Amino acid sequence: MAQHRAERHRHPLRWLLPALAVLAWLVVGGTLGPLFSKTTDVQKNNNAAFLPSNAESTKVQALDKNFTSTETTPAIVVYFRAGGLTPADKAKIQSDVSQMSQRFAGRIAGPPAGPVISKDGQAAAVTLQFTSSDQNALKTEIPALRALAGTAPGLSAHVAGPAGILADLVDSFKGLDGILLYVTGLIVLVILVLVYRSPILPVLVLACSVLALTLANGLVYLLAKNDVLTLNGQSNGILDVLVLGAATDYALLLVSRFREECRVHRGRFDAIRAALRGAVEPIGASGTTVAIALLCLLLSDLSSNRSLGPVGAIGIGCSLLAMLTLLPAVLALFGRAAFWPFRPHFQSHPAEQHGVWSRIARAVGRRRRPVWIITVLVLIGLGSGLFQLNANGIPEDKSFSKTVDSTTGADVLAAHFPAGSGSPAEVIFKADKLQPVLAAVRRVPGVAQAVPFAGQDVPPGAPGATPKVVNGLSRVDATLAADPDSTRAFSILRQIRASVHAVPGADAKVGGFTATNLDVEDTAKRDRNVIIPVVLAVVFVILVLLLRCLVAPLVLVVTVVLSFLGTLGVSGYVFHNLFKFAGADAAFPLFAFVFLVALGVDYNIFLISRVREEVCKRGHQAGVLSGLTVTGGVITSAGFVLAATFAALTVIPLVFLTEIAFTVAFGVLLDTLVVRSLLVPAVLVDIGRPAWWPSPLWRQGP
Repeated sequence: MAQHRAERHRHPLRWLLPALAVLAWLVVGGTLGPLFSKTTDVQKNNNAAFLPSNAESTKVQALDKNFTSTETTPAIVVYFRAGGLTPADKAKIQSDVSQMSQRFAGRIAGPPAGPVISKDGQAAAVTLQFTSSDQNALKTEIPALRALAGTAPGLSAHVAGPAGILADLVDSFKGLDGILLYVTGLIVLVILVLVYRSPILPVLVLACSVLALTLANGLVYLLAKNDVLTLNGQSNGILDVLVLGAATDYALLLVSRFREECRVHRGRFDAIRAALRGAVEPIGASGTTVAIALLCLLLSDLSSNRSLGPVGAIGIGCSLLAMLTLLPAVLALFGRAAFWPFRPHFQSHPAEQHGVWSRIARAVGRRRRPVWIITVLVLIGLGSGLFQLNANGIPEDKSFSKTVDSTTGADVLAAHFPAGSGSPAEVIFKADKLQPVLAAVRRVPGVAQAVPFAGQDVPPGAPGATPKVVNGLSRVDATLAADPDSTRAFSILRQIRASVHAVPGADAKVGGFTATNLDVEDTAKRDRNVIIPVVLAVVFVILVLLLRCLVAPLVLVVTVVLSFLGTLGVSGYVFHNLFKFAGADAAFPLFAFVFLVALGVDYNIFLISRVREEVCKRGHQAGVLSGLTVTGGVITSAGFVLAATFAALTVIPLVFLTEIAFTVAFGVLLDTLVVRSLLVPAVLVDIGRPAWWPSPLWRQGP
């Protein structure tokens, strides 16, 4: 204590600079904190907002303004009574329609359409065309519509259609501002307590992570509000867990190095300087790799994917900034007291040299070739599950991991009406080609009805209705005999497009709800085929620059790809056989790849940076095994933290986020427990010094 007082007296700036850094972060947190909860106000969760301008459905959406005064989003109120609707039911439904006209006047285009009674007499459907696709409007209008429809004894009422699905989707993200962060924070806190066995250090690390998250959310809100980037609920949820997970990972590496240096240096400031010198390169390289890999998503044609790039990169940048400025300042101020009651004393003996990781390192050194061969075969075996991974899109009414009102309504509609009712495919073409286009649409198998569009106020197919012609264009609405975003509907729509495109001189284009979702799926597949090779190339280049050699980076990239394929295979088995999901989003493999490859390389960077440092001191084999020994505990802890934070995404009841949560959590654990602990060190030891070719290190010693 006397020494610390003397140190403070001799070097007052040593205390002043960390204190100013902490104060600056508190000011930033206080300034941006109020924006934290406002990110849901600037989200866009409508698929149509994500497509590029050259998509066919986007072109139809622009041309559709010729036929409708405002953009609309249909909501379908479906009533059902087993055994048939009674006269009292029909009277109630008719009364509801009148109330809907009054209650939503000015917010729907024309009067409600219907009620239309099903052929079996058990269901009735009423369609309202809301004049806005704005989620903030729909999330208030749809609950009001559901309350108005209500129920009578034995009569159920549900709101389905695009508006109902969008409202339920927005409602699913309410957890982002509350339970998701609480669950994630609690998980991180518990793991940190178990890792550090200290009541102080976990709170300090978590506080730094929360400030990083506050900065990230504040910046993203400001950028989204000013239309610099597009934010959706999925990106928002991923941002939160990514920042907390990555920031905690970087903190674990820095704190571990600080604890080591406290055993070497008597003063806390010397120890934190030495820790920063040793940790800044791997932490910086790791964060840069993840950020650049995420920025590769800017190559996407989908704005939802494209926005995740800068959103995630901002989160990683804020995590890096906090862990390389705020956390060192906090550790400098607290010193060894942060580790209480297990303080690392000067010249004390590190436990890592005789712990479990030392035994694992010796085993890897003795059996290096069998270890890596068996590990590779296991990863290839796990990858066989890829054949069960149906990543060709998932119907929106199957995209929730719990039952919601819109999915129940969709089931009732599918059972009693043509499945595409309320969400027709829209064909816009030159008006003089009406009859051949209409015939081309009607001869496609799976088209339940095709009628010329006569106006928003005219019921489809009304007797004597005149087709509307604007600027030489006409429109045909085709009702599909399939759920509007099902695989069968996509197949029917492709046939419609092929059929009408073949009509000479019609210049026909097909859009609508189904077409939009189809174009999103097709664009997502294009994105993954373009971006995945670019991410691999970027990661390889960064590793080459970091290690200044070619062989070791190639080994790391190959092992991470093997880990990714094994993880995706396990996901295929689990999604199909255990979770019974209807499929996976077409963007799922791309998201999983970016996170798993970037984060997998993350842990390999932590390992290989320390291995390179140890090889310079001890020789190749001893250096590789020593690097595994000293980093084993901290990297495994970091893996559990990141896996647990991503697993917290399952509190949001969406299949896509549940799939991402499982895949990233499993993949991270596979990386930390198998790939980084066994495969990478075994391969490096077996290759020997040539692993560092062509750097000078490959010629030095055995």
